Amino acid sequence: MAQGGARRRAAALVRLLAPGRSAAAQQEAAQALARLCCRNIGNKDYVRECGGIAALVRLLEPSGSAAVHEHAAAALANLCCASMKNKDSVRECGGIPALLALLAPGSSGAVQQVAAMALANLCCDSMKNHDSVRECGGIPALLGLLAPGSSGAVQQPAAMALANLSAGSGQNKDSVRECGGAPVLIALLAPGHSATVHAIAASALRSLCRSNPQNRNSIGQCGGVAALVGLLAPSGSAAVCEQAATALASLCWDNVKNQDSVRECGGVPVLLGLLAPGTGAAVQRYAASALANVCCSNVQNQDCIRECGGVSALVGLLARGVSPAVSKNAATALMNLCARHAKNQVCVVECGGRAALIRLQTSSSSLGKEAAAKALHNLRTEV
Repeated sequence: MAQGGARRRAAALVRLLAPGRSAAAQQEAAQALARLCCRNIGNKDYVRECGGIAALVRLLEPSGSAAVHEHAAAALANLCCASMKNKDSVRECGGIPALLALLAPGSSGAVQQVAAMALANLCCDSMKNHDSVRECGGIPALLGLLAPGSSGAVQQPAAMALANLSAGSGQNKDSVRECGGAPVLIALLAPGHSATVHAIAASALRSLCRSNPQNRNSIGQCGGVAALVGLLAPSGSAAVCEQAATALASLCWDNVKNQDSVRECGGVPVLLGLLAPGTGAAVQRYAASALANVCCSNVQNQDCIRECGGVSALVGLLARGVSPAVSKNAATALMNLCARHAKNQVCVVECGGRAALIRLQTSSSSLGKEAAAKALHNLRTEV
């Protein structure tokens, strides 16, 4: 559709949302606006400039029908995706409390689903919306959608909203913990949930424990390590393995209890299995990162990784010429394995690790050079 035609179309549809129009006309117009602005930044701007966001927020009033609520919330979800101006506009028009009201137990699953998705998009990379959703009581409302018996279609966007709310917001991380969010999210990792729910819940747990020692402790105490290890399988979903491995990496950062828990529940050989040839680069990258954090300043885990064949597996990654991001994490893992550990230093040399690290240090990519230099330093360090 040409630029002028799209703008006229947006203006005509926004007029159909006005008070006094029939519910059927409003519903159809909202549905058409959702389609018009899906993956189209220009059309998202046109709808906002025509007053469409304020008009859609008005349709969320309690007196509206469920069908109108559903399609208006869906349009807002699309409008807010990748558009900071629209995210700000929804907040300024009072859209956050209006969307949160749609999460109430009396709403249909379809309405709860699109309202949660709209909130997830609103909170993505927007600190002002992070604060607003928390201040309006959004965290307990979203956690309520994750209760046993809720459909996966509702749980997915609710968990995504919590992941986005927790990313970069210390207050929201604390609030999720204080509202009992750790065990609720861990429960979504259990068998019986879809792979998509598993991946999103693992992502939320990762967001919660980054730069938050209290949440790392809480998630570990609630059985989060074992639940995440249970998701790791070379034959499983790559997205699930990626999110579970990176969540474990975050959980084990500067946390000896969680490091020990990974070893005790059999996580070391499982993570090493994800380094095998044929595994996707992203899975290898996050598995290597998890192993690096699992063995950092932990002698028992340094021993365990060596005894499970981890040194040769990590050196093998470097020898295969994997991506710079994978190489960096593999070198970091070798660095931590060799730190003040004579047996591992000897094992790395015997497996050809010194030569592989020298190649990485002198490669054209800058990403792994520092990690390789530090690993080589640890190889030369006397214990």
